[in-house]
Amino acid sequence: MGNAAAAGDESSNGVFGFLDNWKRSANLLGNMWGLRSELGKAGIVLAVQETSEVFGNPSGGMRRGADYDGLTVAVLQMNTQRAFGWYGGTFQVSMEQVHGRNLSADNLDAYQTISGIEADRSTRLWELWFDQKLLDQQKLDIKIGQQSLDQEWMVSSNALVFANTMFGWPMVPSADLPGGGPAYPLSALGVRGKYWLTTPLYVQAGIFSGSPAYNVSGDAQQSNRSGTSFVLNRGVMAIVEFQYVYPGLGAMVSPDEGEALSRIYRIGGWYDSEPFSDQYWDNTGNALASPASNGTALTHRGAFSFYAVADQMLWRSHVDPNRTFNVFGRAMGTPQADRVPIDFSMNFGFTFKDPLPYRQDDTLGLAMGYTHVSSALANYDRAVRRYTGAYSPAQGGESYMELMYQCQMTGWLQLQPDFQYIFNPSGGVPNPLHPDRRIKDIAVIGLRSNIAF
Repeated sequence: MGNAAAAGDESSNGVFGFLDNWKRSANLLGNMWGLRSELGKAGIVLAVQETSEVFGNPSGGMRRGADYDGLTVAVLQMNTQRAFGWYGGTFQVSMEQVHGRNLSADNLDAYQTISGIEADRSTRLWELWFDQKLLDQQKLDIKIGQQSLDQEWMVSSNALVFANTMFGWPMVPSADLPGGGPAYPLSALGVRGKYWLTTPLYVQAGIFSGSPAYNVSGDAQQSNRSGTSFVLNRGVMAIVEFQYVYPGLGAMVSPDEGEALSRIYRIGGWYDSEPFSDQYWDNTGNALASPASNGTALTHRGAFSFYAVADQMLWRSHVDPNRTFNVFGRAMGTPQADRVPIDFSMNFGFTFKDPLPYRQDDTLGLAMGYTHVSSALANYDRAVRRYTGAYSPAQGGESYMELMYQCQMTGWLQLQPDFQYIFNPSGGVPNPLHPDRRIKDIAVIGLRSNIAF
């Protein structure tokens, strides 16, 4: 992040904030039979984390049931100055192994999926990049290679403790970008520059492949199962973000002052030059739902979105500085409702760090999220009903809430009981198993564990 203090503490939403989360706990598990110490002498950090979880829906959804899913992430990071004397360089490669089943796909059929680690089962390369710091006080930072944007773009550090996917990579890019965009479990080739304008203001901008997979249609995870497609023949995704970070880098506190209530504000936007299919019209001017349609959607060139993110510490205990109360919020939208299925999403919530005596590494959180289906897609639903007479309610908004408690059991083990409730799943679509009625609101309970090796 480049800041002296963040607005709250980053925890891992499956993979987001993984390395920071791992560093806080892994040293107590052991030294991997001396391997980590030997690598450390060469400036290399090896981090391995297993996230396992069981979630079930006792009510609502397409059907009731429970699933197990898991994710193993391994990250190898090299400090080039310590390794061979090259100042300011960092090389990183990471792998992921996804196992188990996907409750959101099997049982729920909700837009805002319940877990940030849910993905198709695979073993793949995740990221492969080199980062170089330049200029006086390292004001400029350039990263090039295969990157997953959810690691540093659009992110709320306080939101990462929650399990729901949308507290990591937001709903708008997840639904609108080809293949869900260059984010977990995929990534894309590109270059990112970050510049420290002045304390406490930063700007970062990047250009990436417009899609994480070669195939224009189908499941991007299936077409890029190994993570080594290195796509260069698709469009371009450009993104820029301004960050206000307080206290800024090198900020000082007077002896008679308390610690500052930290905060981070971000505003940004992205543009993807890929072709986007119209949600209502075909390329001959007929409604896609009409019997006269040829079934080929009208194509639009490019799509864009704007977003804002805020993390704010509201209170810090004078007795125990680890005890803090934080709030976060994020909103993202696009005016191009004709070419995207989702035109708006937002989430906000609260986190209470060190909520109980002698539990300074625990976190209690309550948050909610909302997403809105584009008007063009809702009109398509109405047209299906008009032309076919089938039960086809117009999709609207979907909301959810999540209550969780992350408990640091040992230095290497976190346990996280979790409850979520989803209102109007997928905006009110019919249940595929019972096409004459909508999917019922969903209650989900679960338990997640994070084990650092």
